[in-house]
Amino acid sequence: MKKTSAGILIYKIVEGKLKVFIVHPGGPFWKGKDEKSWDFPKGELDEGEDLLEAGIRELKEETGIDFSNKKREEFLSLGNIVRKDGKTVHIFAIEGDWSGILMGSSYVTVVDGKSGKQIRFLEVDNAGFFSVEDARKKVFASLVEFLDRLEDKLK
Repeated sequence: MKKTSAGILIYKIVEGKLKVFIVHPGGPFWKGKDEKSWDFPKGELDEGEDLLEAGIRELKEETGIDFSNKKREEFLSLGNIVRKDGKTVHIFAIEGDWSGILMGSSYVTVVDGKSGKQIRFLEVDNAGFFSVEDARKKVFASLVEFLDRLEDKLK
């Protein structure tokens, strides 16, 4: 069965320039990696879950940002892409801000190949607003399309 993810791309306009909120994955694999290793807060849908509701849930789990009080019409659908691995990713955009404090509650557990011990770490270890130009360099290549779509919708 093909997997489906949904997420939220927060944006704001600062001094006439578009800024977008992106997150860096936690854990040893991503440590020290910057270009093409950032993401949007997103994750897989629970059984029967609405796309937008899943995106809002994932945003809160990964960052602590709670947009559950926002109206559906405040979100712009940026559509979806199908990644090379077959997963479909849906992204919604909304204008907003962030306190600067990561308060995620979503953890990942992996088994260390050498020791066999389980390692648990936060799913997101860094986040911030970046210019679209910088975000294009930082996010996974498959996500750049969403930045283009956001710019087009905001014109």
